[in-house]
Amino acid sequence: MSETTLEERRHSAAHLMARAVQNVFEDVQVDIGPATDEGFYYDFDLPHRLSPEDFPKIEAEIARLIALDEPFVRKVVSRDECAKMLEGQKYKLERLADIPEGEDISTYTVGDYVEMCRGPHVGHSREIGVVKLTRLAGSYYRGDENNKMLQRIYGIVAKDEAELKEILERAEEAKRRDHRRLGVELDLFHLDPEDPGQIFWHPKGWSIYITLQDYMRAKLIKDGYQEVNTPAIMPRSLWERSGHWAHYKANMFITESEKRVFAVKPMNCPGALEIFNSRTRSYKDLPLRLAEFGHCARNEPSGTLHGIMRVRGFVQDDAHILCTEDQIEGEVAKFCRLLIDVYKDFGFDKNLLVKLSTMPEDHVGDEATWQHAEEALAKACVASGMKYEIQPGEGAFYGPKLEFTLIDALGRPWQCGTIQLDYQLPSAERLNAEYIGPDGAKHHPVMLHRAVLGSLERFIGILIEHYAGAFPLWLAPEQVRILPISDKASAYAEKIRAELAAAGFRVGVDLSPDKLGAKIREATVKKIPYQVVVGPRDEAAGQISVRSRADGDLGAMKLDDFISRLNSEKKC
Repeated sequence: MSETTLEERRHSAAHLMARAVQNVFEDVQVDIGPATDEGFYYDFDLPHRLSPEDFPKIEAEIARLIALDEPFVRKVVSRDECAKMLEGQKYKLERLADIPEGEDISTYTVGDYVEMCRGPHVGHSREIGVVKLTRLAGSYYRGDENNKMLQRIYGIVAKDEAELKEILERAEEAKRRDHRRLGVELDLFHLDPEDPGQIFWHPKGWSIYITLQDYMRAKLIKDGYQEVNTPAIMPRSLWERSGHWAHYKANMFITESEKRVFAVKPMNCPGALEIFNSRTRSYKDLPLRLAEFGHCARNEPSGTLHGIMRVRGFVQDDAHILCTEDQIEGEVAKFCRLLIDVYKDFGFDKNLLVKLSTMPEDHVGDEATWQHAEEALAKACVASGMKYEIQPGEGAFYGPKLEFTLIDALGRPWQCGTIQLDYQLPSAERLNAEYIGPDGAKHHPVMLHRAVLGSLERFIGILIEHYAGAFPLWLAPEQVRILPISDKASAYAEKIRAELAAAGFRVGVDLSPDKLGAKIREATVKKIPYQVVVGPRDEAAGQISVRSRADGDLGAMKLDDFISRLNSEKKC
Protein backbone atom coordinates (compact mmCIF):
# COMPACT_ATOMS: atom_id res chain seq x y z
CA MET A 1 0.00 0.00 0.00
CA SER A 2 1.40 3.39 -0.99
CA GLU A 3 1.86 6.18 1.53
CA THR A 4 -1.45 8.02 1.92
CA THR A 5 -2.88 10.03 4.78
CA LEU A 6 -5.68 8.74 6.95
CA GLU A 7 -7.86 11.67 5.87
CA GLU A 8 -7.33 10.76 2.19
CA ARG A 9 -8.33 7.16 2.87
CA ARG A 10 -11.41 8.24 4.81
CA HIS A 11 -12.46 10.76 2.17
CA SER A 12 -11.97 8.23 -0.62
CA ALA A 13 -13.97 5.64 1.33
CA ALA A 14 -16.85 8.12 1.52
CA HIS A 15 -16.86 8.38 -2.29
CA LEU A 16 -16.85 4.60 -2.68
CA MET A 17 -19.66 4.25 -0.15
CA ALA A 18 -21.80 6.72 -2.12
CA ARG A 19 -21.07 4.75 -5.29
CA ALA A 20 -21.89 1.47 -3.54
CA VAL A 21 -25.22 2.76 -2.22
CA GLN A 22 -26.14 3.89 -5.73
CA ASN A 23 -25.23 0.45 -7.05
CA VAL A 24 -27.24 -1.41 -4.39
CA PHE A 25 -30.38 0.75 -4.29
CA GLU A 26 -32.51 2.61 -6.82
CA ASP A 27 -33.28 6.34 -7.12
CA VAL A 28 -30.41 7.43 -4.86
CA GLN A 29 -29.67 11.14 -4.50
CA VAL A 30 -26.34 11.99 -2.82
CA ASP A 31 -25.39 15.16 -1.02
CA ILE A 32 -22.06 15.44 0.85
CA GLY A 33 -19.60 12.96 2.34
CA PRO A 34 -16.55 14.29 4.20
CA ALA A 35 -13.89 12.67 6.31
CA THR A 36 -14.31 13.17 10.07
CA ASP A 37 -12.08 12.76 13.12
CA GLU A 38 -13.40 9.20 13.58
CA GLY A 39 -13.98 8.11 9.98
CA PHE A 40 -16.38 9.42 7.37
CA TYR A 41 -20.05 9.78 6.53
CA TYR A 42 -22.31 10.41 3.55
CA ASP A 43 -25.83 11.86 3.30
CA PHE A 44 -28.40 10.17 1.05
CA ASP A 45 -31.95 10.72 -0.12
CA LEU A 46 -33.60 7.51 -1.35
CA PRO A 47 -37.00 5.80 -1.11
CA HIS A 48 -35.60 2.82 0.80
CA ARG A 49 -35.45 3.31 4.58
CA LEU A 50 -31.91 2.31 5.48
CA SER A 51 -31.23 0.09 8.49
CA PRO A 52 -28.17 -1.68 9.95
CA GLU A 53 -29.41 -4.83 8.20
CA ASP A 54 -28.43 -3.13 4.92
CA PHE A 55 -24.81 -2.71 6.00
CA PRO A 56 -23.47 -6.15 4.95
CA LYS A 57 -24.56 -5.78 1.31
CA ILE A 58 -23.27 -2.19 1.14
CA GLU A 59 -19.96 -3.28 2.70
CA ALA A 60 -19.70 -6.17 0.25
CA GLU A 61 -20.15 -3.77 -2.67
CA ILE A 62 -17.55 -1.38 -1.21
CA ALA A 63 -15.11 -4.30 -0.87
CA ARG A 64 -15.74 -5.25 -4.50
CA LEU A 65 -15.07 -1.66 -5.63
CA ILE A 66 -11.89 -1.48 -3.55
CA ALA A 67 -10.64 -4.73 -5.13
CA LEU A 68 -11.06 -3.23 -8.61
CA ASP A 69 -8.16 -0.92 -7.67
CA GLU A 70 -9.43 1.86 -9.93
CA PRO A 71 -7.68 5.24 -9.93
CA PHE A 72 -9.11 8.42 -8.43
CA VAL A 73 -8.75 10.90 -11.29
CA ARG A 74 -8.90 14.64 -10.70
CA LYS A 75 -10.09 16.99 -13.42
CA VAL A 76 -10.82 20.72 -13.37
CA VAL A 77 -13.92 21.45 -15.47
CA SER A 78 -16.21 24.30 -16.45
CA ARG A 79 -19.54 24.91 -14.75
CA ASP A 80 -21.49 23.58 -17.74
CA GLU A 81 -19.33 20.48 -17.99
CA CYS A 82 -19.73 19.80 -14.27
CA ALA A 83 -23.51 20.19 -14.54
CA LYS A 84 -23.56 17.54 -17.27
CA MET A 85 -21.44 15.20 -15.15
CA LEU A 86 -23.83 15.60 -12.20
CA GLU A 87 -27.02 15.41 -14.24
CA GLY A 88 -29.94 14.07 -12.22
CA GLN A 89 -28.30 14.71 -8.84
CA LYS A 90 -30.37 17.64 -7.52
CA TYR A 91 -28.42 18.20 -4.28
CA LYS A 92 -25.09 18.21 -6.10
CA LEU A 93 -26.45 20.69 -8.67
CA GLU A 94 -27.65 22.99 -5.89
CA ARG A 95 -24.18 22.82 -4.33
CA LEU A 96 -22.71 23.60 -7.75
CA ALA A 97 -24.84 26.75 -7.93
CA ASP A 98 -23.15 27.98 -4.71
CA ILE A 99 -19.74 28.12 -6.37
CA PRO A 100 -18.89 31.68 -7.50
CA GLU A 101 -18.78 32.37 -11.23
CA GLY A 102 -15.31 32.03 -12.71
CA GLU A 103 -14.02 29.76 -9.94
CA ASP A 104 -12.36 26.49 -10.98
CA ILE A 105 -14.44 23.40 -10.28
CA SER A 106 -12.49 20.33 -9.20
CA THR A 107 -13.93 16.87 -9.81
CA TYR A 108 -12.80 13.36 -8.94
CA THR A 109 -13.80 10.27 -10.89
CA VAL A 110 -13.36 6.67 -9.79
CA GLY A 111 -14.75 4.11 -12.23
CA ASP A 112 -18.18 5.35 -13.33
CA TYR A 113 -18.66 7.55 -10.26
CA VAL A 114 -17.95 11.29 -10.36
CA GLU A 115 -17.86 13.82 -7.53
CA MET A 116 -17.46 17.57 -7.36
CA CYS A 117 -14.63 17.65 -4.82
CA ARG A 118 -11.42 19.48 -3.94
CA GLY A 119 -9.77 16.28 -2.70
CA PRO A 120 -7.16 15.08 -2.09
CA HIS A 121 -7.76 11.35 -2.50
CA VAL A 122 -5.81 8.11 -2.63
CA GLY A 123 -4.22 7.19 -5.95
CA HIS A 124 -6.11 3.89 -6.36
CA SER A 125 -9.06 2.42 -4.49
CA ARG A 126 -7.08 -0.50 -3.00
CA GLU A 127 -5.11 2.03 -0.92
CA ILE A 128 -8.26 2.69 1.16
CA GLY A 129 -7.90 -0.59 3.04
CA VAL A 130 -10.88 -2.10 4.87
CA VAL A 131 -14.21 -0.29 5.36
CA LYS A 132 -16.74 -0.92 8.13
CA LEU A 133 -20.09 0.87 8.38
CA THR A 134 -20.96 1.79 11.95
CA ARG A 135 -24.24 3.64 12.34
CA LEU A 136 -27.10 5.62 10.83
CA ALA A 137 -28.42 9.06 11.65
CA GLY A 138 -30.77 11.67 10.26
CA SER A 139 -29.39 14.93 8.90
CA TYR A 140 -31.27 17.94 7.58
CA TYR A 141 -30.10 19.09 4.17
CA ARG A 142 -27.67 22.01 4.68
CA GLY A 143 -28.24 21.66 8.42
CA ASP A 144 -31.58 23.49 8.16
CA GLU A 145 -34.48 21.85 9.98
CA ASN A 146 -36.85 23.40 7.42
CA ASN A 147 -35.26 21.24 4.72
CA LYS A 148 -35.70 17.53 4.06
CA MET A 149 -34.22 15.01 6.46
CA LEU A 150 -31.56 12.93 4.71
CA GLN A 151 -30.19 9.54 5.77
CA ARG A 152 -26.59 9.62 6.96
CA ILE A 153 -24.35 6.55 7.02
CA TYR A 154 -21.18 6.64 9.13
CA GLY A 155 -18.17 4.42 8.57
CA ILE A 156 -14.56 3.82 9.48
CA VAL A 157 -11.48 2.65 7.59
CA ALA A 158 -8.55 0.47 8.62
CA LYS A 159 -5.39 -0.68 6.88
CA ASP A 160 -6.29 -4.32 7.44
CA GLU A 161 -8.54 -6.62 9.47
CA ALA A 162 -6.21 -6.56 12.48
CA GLU A 163 -6.33 -2.77 12.70
CA LEU A 164 -10.09 -2.84 12.14
CA LYS A 165 -10.44 -5.14 15.15
CA GLU A 166 -8.46 -2.70 17.29
CA ILE A 167 -10.58 0.23 16.11
CA LEU A 168 -13.81 -1.62 16.87
CA GLU A 169 -12.56 -2.58 20.33
CA ARG A 170 -11.75 1.07 21.04
CA ALA A 171 -15.21 2.02 19.80
CA GLU A 172 -16.78 -0.49 22.22
CA GLU A 173 -14.70 0.97 25.03
CA ALA A 174 -15.87 4.45 24.04
CA LYS A 175 -19.48 3.24 24.29
CA ARG A 176 -18.77 1.86 27.75
CA ARG A 177 -17.42 5.24 28.77
CA ASP A 178 -20.14 7.31 27.05
CA HIS A 179 -20.89 10.21 29.38
CA ARG A 180 -24.59 10.13 28.49
CA ARG A 181 -24.94 6.55 29.73
CA LEU A 182 -22.72 7.03 32.79
CA GLY A 183 -24.43 10.31 33.63
CA VAL A 184 -27.67 8.38 34.13
CA GLU A 185 -26.11 5.31 35.78
CA LEU A 186 -24.19 7.43 38.29
CA ASP A 187 -27.15 9.81 38.79
CA LEU A 188 -25.16 12.88 37.74
CA PHE A 189 -27.56 14.68 35.39
CA HIS A 190 -30.35 14.25 32.90
CA LEU A 191 -31.32 15.88 29.61
CA ASP A 192 -34.95 16.70 28.83
CA PRO A 193 -35.98 16.41 25.15
CA GLU A 194 -38.50 19.20 25.79
CA ASP A 195 -35.62 21.54 26.66
CA PRO A 196 -32.82 20.61 24.21
CA GLY A 197 -29.29 21.65 24.98
CA GLN A 198 -29.95 22.37 28.67
CA ILE A 199 -28.64 20.27 31.55
CA PHE A 200 -30.47 19.29 34.72
CA TRP A 201 -27.71 18.64 37.25
CA HIS A 202 -28.52 16.18 40.02
CA PRO A 203 -26.85 16.51 43.45
CA LYS A 204 -23.90 14.24 42.62
CA GLY A 205 -23.29 15.85 39.25
CA TRP A 206 -23.55 19.30 40.76
CA SER A 207 -21.01 18.28 43.40
CA ILE A 208 -18.52 17.58 40.59
CA TYR A 209 -19.43 20.89 38.95
CA ILE A 210 -18.93 22.94 42.12
CA THR A 211 -15.73 21.09 43.05
CA LEU A 212 -14.30 21.79 39.59
CA GLN A 213 -15.36 25.43 39.73
CA ASP A 214 -13.87 25.92 43.20
CA TYR A 215 -10.66 24.23 42.05
CA MET A 216 -10.35 26.68 39.16
CA ARG A 217 -11.31 29.61 41.38
CA ALA A 218 -8.44 28.82 43.74
CA LYS A 219 -6.01 28.63 40.80
CA LEU A 220 -7.22 31.97 39.44
CA ILE A 221 -6.93 33.77 42.76
CA LYS A 222 -3.39 32.47 43.14
CA ASP A 223 -2.59 33.73 39.62
CA GLY A 224 -3.77 37.29 40.25
CA TYR A 225 -7.30 37.22 38.79
CA GLN A 226 -10.27 39.10 40.20
CA GLU A 227 -13.66 37.44 39.79
CA VAL A 228 -16.59 39.41 38.39
CA ASN A 229 -20.12 38.70 37.22
CA THR A 230 -22.03 40.41 34.43
CA PRO A 231 -25.70 40.38 33.32
CA ALA A 232 -27.06 37.42 31.40
CA ILE A 233 -29.12 39.71 29.14
CA MET A 234 -27.60 42.78 27.46
CA PRO A 235 -29.01 45.30 24.95
CA ARG A 236 -28.70 45.01 21.20
CA SER A 237 -26.80 48.30 21.11
CA LEU A 238 -23.91 46.75 23.08
CA TRP A 239 -23.80 43.71 20.79
CA GLU A 240 -23.82 45.98 17.76
CA ARG A 241 -20.89 48.00 19.05
CA SER A 242 -18.95 44.85 19.93
CA GLY A 243 -19.52 43.39 16.46
CA HIS A 244 -21.33 40.30 17.69
CA TRP A 245 -24.68 41.38 16.25
CA ALA A 246 -23.30 41.44 12.72
CA HIS A 247 -21.18 38.30 13.05
CA TYR A 248 -23.02 36.12 15.58
CA LYS A 249 -26.70 37.12 15.60
CA ALA A 250 -27.90 33.77 14.21
CA ASN A 251 -26.53 32.01 17.31
CA MET A 252 -28.04 34.43 19.84
CA PHE A 253 -31.30 34.09 21.77
CA ILE A 254 -33.09 37.40 21.33
CA THR A 255 -35.85 38.95 23.44
CA GLU A 256 -37.66 42.29 23.67
CA SER A 257 -38.81 44.47 26.53
CA GLU A 258 -40.35 47.96 26.46
CA LYS A 259 -39.74 48.21 22.71
CA ARG A 260 -36.02 47.50 23.16
CA VAL A 261 -34.21 44.46 21.81
CA PHE A 262 -31.93 42.43 24.09
CA ALA A 263 -29.92 39.24 23.68
CA VAL A 264 -28.94 36.51 26.11
CA LYS A 265 -25.17 36.68 26.15
CA PRO A 266 -23.41 34.02 24.05
CA MET A 267 -20.08 35.15 25.51
CA ASN A 268 -18.78 37.27 28.38
CA CYS A 269 -16.27 39.63 26.74
CA PRO A 270 -18.47 42.74 26.27
CA GLY A 271 -19.42 42.57 29.94
CA ALA A 272 -15.76 42.53 30.99
CA LEU A 273 -15.11 45.66 28.92
CA GLU A 274 -18.15 47.36 30.47
CA ILE A 275 -16.54 46.81 33.87
CA PHE A 276 -13.21 48.13 32.59
CA ASN A 277 -14.93 51.23 31.23
CA SER A 278 -16.86 51.89 34.46
CA ARG A 279 -14.08 54.16 35.77
CA THR A 280 -10.86 55.81 34.68
CA ARG A 281 -8.00 53.34 34.39
CA SER A 282 -4.28 53.91 34.62
CA TYR A 283 -1.41 51.97 33.09
CA LYS A 284 -0.60 51.08 36.69
CA ASP A 285 -3.85 49.02 36.78
CA LEU A 286 -2.59 46.82 33.97
CA PRO A 287 -2.57 43.95 33.47
CA LEU A 288 -6.13 43.69 34.79
CA ARG A 289 -7.24 40.05 34.92
CA LEU A 290 -11.03 39.70 35.18
CA ALA A 291 -12.36 36.14 35.61
CA GLU A 292 -16.02 35.22 35.24
CA PHE A 293 -17.93 31.97 35.52
CA GLY A 294 -20.65 33.56 33.43
CA HIS A 295 -23.58 31.53 32.12
CA CYS A 296 -23.83 31.83 28.33
CA ALA A 297 -26.44 30.65 25.86
CA ARG A 298 -25.95 29.89 22.18
CA ASN A 299 -28.69 28.88 19.78
CA GLU A 300 -26.98 25.78 18.44
CA PRO A 301 -28.94 23.71 15.89
CA SER A 302 -30.64 20.79 17.62
CA GLY A 303 -28.93 18.33 15.29
CA THR A 304 -25.49 19.38 16.56
CA LEU A 305 -26.27 18.92 20.27
CA HIS A 306 -24.47 16.03 21.97
CA GLY A 307 -25.09 15.14 25.60
CA ILE A 308 -23.32 17.68 27.79
CA MET A 309 -20.45 17.98 25.29
CA ARG A 310 -22.32 20.43 23.08
CA VAL A 311 -25.20 22.32 24.63
CA ARG A 312 -27.09 25.59 24.42
CA GLY A 313 -26.53 26.70 28.00
CA PHE A 314 -23.04 26.53 29.50
CA VAL A 315 -20.47 28.18 31.75
CA GLN A 316 -16.82 28.74 30.87
CA ASP A 317 -13.86 29.27 33.20
CA ASP A 318 -13.67 32.54 31.33
CA ALA A 319 -11.31 35.46 31.87
CA HIS A 320 -10.32 38.61 30.03
CA ILE A 321 -6.95 40.23 30.51
CA LEU A 322 -6.60 43.92 29.68
CA CYS A 323 -2.94 44.75 29.18
CA THR A 324 -0.45 46.84 27.25
CA GLU A 325 1.22 45.55 24.13
CA ASP A 326 4.48 45.12 26.05
CA GLN A 327 2.71 42.81 28.50
CA ILE A 328 1.30 40.39 25.89
CA GLU A 329 4.23 37.98 25.87
CA GLY A 330 4.40 37.75 29.66
CA GLU A 331 0.64 37.27 30.04
CA VAL A 332 0.44 34.56 27.38
CA ALA A 333 3.39 32.74 28.94
CA LYS A 334 1.76 33.06 32.38
CA PHE A 335 -1.46 31.62 30.99
CA CYS A 336 0.39 28.71 29.37
CA ARG A 337 1.98 27.83 32.69
CA LEU A 338 -1.43 27.92 34.39
CA LEU A 339 -2.95 25.72 31.70
CA ILE A 340 -0.19 23.11 31.94
CA ASP A 341 -0.43 23.13 35.75
CA VAL A 342 -4.19 22.50 35.60
CA TYR A 343 -4.01 19.83 32.90
CA LYS A 344 -1.33 18.02 34.89
CA ASP A 345 -3.76 17.59 37.79
CA PHE A 346 -6.07 15.65 35.46
CA GLY A 347 -3.31 13.70 33.72
CA PHE A 348 -3.64 15.70 30.51
CA ASP A 349 -0.20 17.31 30.45
CA LYS A 350 1.28 14.71 28.05
CA ASN A 351 0.97 15.03 24.26
CA LEU A 352 -0.62 18.48 24.45
CA LEU A 353 -1.28 19.92 20.98
CA VAL A 354 -1.14 23.67 20.30
CA LYS A 355 -2.50 25.39 17.20
CA LEU A 356 -2.32 29.03 16.13
CA SER A 357 -5.59 29.96 14.41
CA THR A 358 -5.26 32.85 11.97
CA MET A 359 -7.55 35.40 10.30
CA PRO A 360 -10.88 34.02 8.98
CA GLU A 361 -12.72 35.40 5.97
CA ASP A 362 -15.42 36.81 8.25
CA HIS A 363 -13.39 39.21 10.39
CA VAL A 364 -13.26 42.77 11.66
CA GLY A 365 -10.19 45.01 11.46
CA ASP A 366 -7.58 45.50 8.76
CA GLU A 367 -5.13 42.83 7.64
CA ALA A 368 -2.08 44.71 8.90
CA THR A 369 -3.46 44.68 12.46
CA TRP A 370 -4.28 41.00 12.13
CA GLN A 371 -0.80 40.16 10.92
CA HIS A 372 0.69 42.09 13.82
CA ALA A 373 -1.59 40.26 16.28
CA GLU A 374 -0.72 36.85 14.86
CA GLU A 375 3.01 37.57 15.06
CA ALA A 376 2.68 38.77 18.66
CA LEU A 377 0.79 35.64 19.69
CA ALA A 378 3.23 33.33 17.91
CA LYS A 379 6.19 35.04 19.60
CA ALA A 380 4.57 34.73 23.01
CA CYS A 381 3.82 31.04 22.45
CA VAL A 382 7.44 30.30 21.55
CA ALA A 383 8.64 32.33 24.53
CA SER A 384 6.50 30.15 26.81
CA GLY A 385 8.36 27.08 25.55
CA MET A 386 5.52 25.61 23.50
CA LYS A 387 5.50 24.59 19.84
CA TYR A 388 2.49 25.24 17.63
CA GLU A 389 0.96 24.39 14.27
CA ILE A 390 -0.75 26.93 12.02
CA GLN A 391 -4.51 26.52 11.61
CA PRO A 392 -5.33 28.87 8.71
CA GLY A 393 -8.54 30.88 8.79
CA GLU A 394 -9.79 29.45 12.11
CA GLY A 395 -9.38 32.55 14.30
CA ALA A 396 -12.29 34.36 15.99
CA PHE A 397 -13.78 37.19 13.96
CA TYR A 398 -12.01 39.72 16.19
CA GLY A 399 -8.56 38.16 16.53
CA PRO A 400 -6.17 35.18 16.27
CA LYS A 401 -5.95 32.57 18.97
CA LEU A 402 -3.93 29.72 20.40
CA GLU A 403 -5.95 26.54 20.86
CA PHE A 404 -4.87 23.77 23.22
CA THR A 405 -5.94 20.18 22.57
CA LEU A 406 -5.61 17.51 25.23
CA ILE A 407 -5.59 13.74 24.69
CA ASP A 408 -7.83 11.51 26.82
CA ALA A 409 -7.40 7.92 28.03
CA LEU A 410 -8.63 6.55 24.68
CA GLY A 411 -6.23 8.71 22.70
CA ARG A 412 -8.98 11.06 21.52
CA PRO A 413 -8.24 14.77 21.04
CA TRP A 414 -10.33 17.46 22.76
CA GLN A 415 -9.79 21.14 22.11
CA CYS A 416 -10.45 22.89 25.44
CA GLY A 417 -8.08 25.71 26.36
CA THR A 418 -7.71 28.86 24.30
CA ILE A 419 -6.20 32.32 24.46
CA GLN A 420 -7.24 34.93 21.91
CA LEU A 421 -5.46 38.19 21.18
CA ASP A 422 -7.90 41.00 20.47
CA TYR A 423 -7.10 44.53 19.30
CA GLN A 424 -10.64 45.06 18.01
CA LEU A 425 -13.11 45.03 20.93
CA PRO A 426 -11.18 47.58 23.04
CA SER A 427 -10.70 49.91 20.04
CA ALA A 428 -12.41 53.25 19.48
CA GLU A 429 -14.43 51.66 16.67
CA ARG A 430 -15.85 49.06 19.05
CA LEU A 431 -16.20 49.36 22.85
CA ASN A 432 -13.60 52.11 23.25
CA ALA A 433 -11.71 50.89 26.31
CA GLU A 434 -9.09 53.41 27.41
CA TYR A 435 -6.43 53.85 30.05
CA ILE A 436 -4.15 56.76 30.94
CA GLY A 437 -0.57 55.97 29.98
CA PRO A 438 2.66 57.18 31.62
CA ASP A 439 2.65 60.00 29.06
CA GLY A 440 -0.70 61.29 30.39
CA ALA A 441 -2.46 60.42 27.11
CA LYS A 442 -5.28 57.96 26.51
CA HIS A 443 -4.44 54.55 25.03
CA HIS A 444 -6.43 51.45 24.11
CA PRO A 445 -5.47 48.26 25.94
CA VAL A 446 -5.03 44.90 24.28
CA MET A 447 -7.56 42.27 25.33
CA LEU A 448 -6.72 38.61 25.87
CA HIS A 449 -9.73 36.26 25.96
CA ARG A 450 -8.74 33.02 27.67
CA ALA A 451 -10.12 29.79 29.11
CA VAL A 452 -8.33 26.74 30.47
CA LEU A 453 -11.12 24.18 30.68
CA GLY A 454 -13.45 25.88 28.23
CA SER A 455 -17.07 24.96 28.89
CA LEU A 456 -17.33 23.36 32.34
CA GLU A 457 -20.16 21.19 31.05
CA ARG A 458 -18.10 19.87 28.17
CA PHE A 459 -15.01 19.39 30.34
CA ILE A 460 -17.02 17.34 32.84
CA GLY A 461 -18.27 15.22 29.94
CA ILE A 462 -14.65 14.67 28.89
CA LEU A 463 -13.70 13.76 32.47
CA ILE A 464 -16.57 11.27 32.77
CA GLU A 465 -15.32 9.45 29.67
CA HIS A 466 -11.63 9.84 30.50
CA TYR A 467 -12.08 8.32 33.98
CA ALA A 468 -14.93 6.00 32.86
CA GLY A 469 -16.92 7.50 35.74
CA ALA A 470 -14.30 6.48 38.32
CA PHE A 471 -13.31 9.98 39.43
CA PRO A 472 -10.20 10.61 41.50
CA LEU A 473 -10.87 11.04 45.19
CA TRP A 474 -10.74 14.85 45.21
CA LEU A 475 -13.37 15.10 42.46
CA ALA A 476 -15.65 12.16 43.31
CA PRO A 477 -19.14 13.32 44.36
CA GLU A 478 -19.27 10.61 47.02
CA GLN A 479 -15.79 9.90 48.30
CA VAL A 480 -16.65 7.36 50.99
CA ARG A 481 -19.68 5.16 51.52
CA ILE A 482 -20.22 3.56 54.91
CA LEU A 483 -21.78 0.09 54.91
CA PRO A 484 -23.18 -1.10 58.28
CA ILE A 485 -23.48 -4.89 58.27
CA SER A 486 -26.77 -4.71 60.22
CA ASP A 487 -29.11 -2.28 61.97
CA LYS A 488 -27.09 -2.81 65.13
CA ALA A 489 -24.20 -0.89 63.52
CA SER A 490 -26.30 2.02 62.18
CA ALA A 491 -25.52 4.37 65.06
CA TYR A 492 -21.78 3.66 64.77
CA ALA A 493 -22.00 4.18 61.00
CA GLU A 494 -23.57 7.59 61.55
CA LYS A 495 -20.85 8.48 64.07
CA ILE A 496 -18.13 7.59 61.52
CA ARG A 497 -19.99 9.55 58.82
CA ALA A 498 -20.14 12.65 60.99
CA GLU A 499 -16.42 12.51 61.80
CA LEU A 500 -15.45 12.03 58.15
CA ALA A 501 -17.76 14.87 57.10
CA ALA A 502 -16.24 17.10 59.78
CA ALA A 503 -12.83 16.27 58.27
CA GLY A 504 -14.08 17.66 54.94
CA PHE A 505 -15.07 14.54 53.03
CA ARG A 506 -18.24 13.75 51.09
CA VAL A 507 -19.72 10.68 52.74
CA GLY A 508 -22.81 8.53 52.29
CA VAL A 509 -24.28 5.76 54.43
CA ASP A 510 -26.14 2.74 53.03
CA LEU A 511 -28.91 2.03 55.58
CA SER A 512 -30.83 -0.22 53.23
CA PRO A 513 -31.97 -3.65 54.46
CA ASP A 514 -29.77 -5.34 51.83
CA LYS A 515 -27.10 -7.81 52.84
CA LEU A 516 -23.50 -6.64 52.96
CA GLY A 517 -22.59 -8.29 49.65
CA ALA A 518 -25.35 -6.36 47.84
CA LYS A 519 -24.23 -3.11 49.48
CA ILE A 520 -20.65 -3.69 48.35
CA ARG A 521 -21.78 -4.43 44.80
CA GLU A 522 -23.90 -1.27 44.70
CA ALA A 523 -21.03 0.91 45.96
CA THR A 524 -18.73 -0.72 43.43
CA VAL A 525 -21.13 -0.09 40.54
CA LYS A 526 -21.36 3.56 41.61
CA LYS A 527 -17.53 3.71 41.43
CA ILE A 528 -17.14 5.16 44.93
CA PRO A 529 -13.43 5.43 45.84
CA TYR A 530 -13.73 3.98 49.36
CA GLN A 531 -16.14 1.69 51.19
CA VAL A 532 -16.08 1.53 54.97
CA VAL A 533 -17.64 -1.60 56.49
CA VAL A 534 -18.68 -1.37 60.15
CA GLY A 535 -20.25 -3.84 62.56
CA PRO A 536 -20.54 -4.34 66.34
CA ARG A 537 -17.03 -5.84 66.51
CA ASP A 538 -15.55 -2.81 64.72
CA GLU A 539 -17.33 -0.52 67.17
CA ALA A 540 -16.06 -2.51 70.15
CA ALA A 541 -12.50 -2.33 68.79
CA GLY A 542 -12.81 1.36 67.86
CA GLN A 543 -11.89 0.69 64.25
CA ILE A 544 -13.29 0.39 60.71
CA SER A 545 -12.80 -2.06 57.84
CA VAL A 546 -11.81 -0.33 54.58
CA ARG A 547 -12.16 -1.33 50.95
CA SER A 548 -10.45 0.72 48.22
CA ARG A 549 -11.67 0.94 44.63
CA ALA A 550 -8.06 0.92 43.47
CA ASP A 551 -6.37 -1.41 45.97
CA GLY A 552 -9.12 -3.75 47.16
CA ASP A 553 -9.52 -4.85 50.78
CA LEU A 554 -7.27 -2.81 53.08
CA GLY A 555 -8.40 -4.51 56.27
CA ALA A 556 -9.09 -2.95 59.65
CA MET A 557 -7.66 0.42 60.69
CA LYS A 558 -8.24 3.32 63.03
CA LEU A 559 -10.39 6.16 61.73
CA ASP A 560 -7.54 8.66 62.19
CA ASP A 561 -5.29 6.50 60.02
CA PHE A 562 -7.98 6.33 57.35
CA ILE A 563 -8.39 10.11 57.41
CA SER A 564 -4.62 10.50 57.03
CA ARG A 565 -4.75 8.20 54.00
CA LEU A 566 -7.59 10.23 52.47
CA ASN A 567 -5.77 13.51 53.05
CA SER A 568 -2.60 12.23 51.43
CA GLU A 569 -4.57 11.05 48.37
CA LYS A 570 -6.70 14.17 48.10
CA LYS A 571 -4.22 16.23 46.09
CA CYS A 572 -6.42 18.98 44.64
